[in-house]
Amino acid sequence: MTQLTAVLADIALLAKPALFNLYFAFASIPIGFLFAIFLALGKASRHGLLRRLSSSYIYMFRGSPLFIQFFMIYSMVLALNLSVWKPLGIDGIVLNPLVLGPVVLALNTTAYTAEILFGALTSVPRGEIEAARAFGFSPGTRFRRIVWPHMIRLAWPAYTNEVVFLFHATTLVYFTLPVIDDQKDLMTKAGELFQRDFNVLLHYSVAGLYFLACSLAIFVVSGLIYRRLTRHMPGAAQRWRFTLISPLR
Repeated sequence: MTQLTAVLADIALLAKPALFNLYFAFASIPIGFLFAIFLALGKASRHGLLRRLSSSYIYMFRGSPLFIQFFMIYSMVLALNLSVWKPLGIDGIVLNPLVLGPVVLALNTTAYTAEILFGALTSVPRGEIEAARAFGFSPGTRFRRIVWPHMIRLAWPAYTNEVVFLFHATTLVYFTLPVIDDQKDLMTKAGELFQRDFNVLLHYSVAGLYFLACSLAIFVVSGLIYRRLTRHMPGAAQRWRFTLISPLR
């Protein structure tokens, strides 16, 4: 078997596992983004208790490794299996990695995204907010017409990095949670293929190519969105090209 044939065979074998990584990422990203908006607003709130609760959540998930979060949450959920989940008949759903994996990832990305949005929120020009208040805009209208457009534009480059980081972090799902039937992601399947012929360079390189291709697709789509967000600003095309090729961190 030639090297090219082996690479093409691996690409075909790892196509289905790549879908699991994509599923974990894109099942958790919308949920995390939605909750992050409220968490960022909570951290910026004048209400002391709400601000402290939001800040504590962000610190807890940003300050601990995702690897540990998977183990802790899985252990807590598993401890409730006999007393709660099994009597309700939902143990097969709650303990399934296809459900638990996105939940943990969503909890994690909520904290990181909230911190990104909070930083953008504090950078919104105060003069525009005061002007909107002087014109009699309601709080909801001020947020929708003034705060949100600035906030999402300022946060978007950093949030793009968070999306790519989360996609890479999907490799931890089956590293910490049980593998059920054919539920194998890229790294799990690459490890299985490695155990057959010990060709570490081939299998993990092809898995890496999948991550590179998917990351590039995320950067391209994100760059197009950022170009749309900054279309009214001078030099928008140049900034879009820079964002497209900028490093992750």
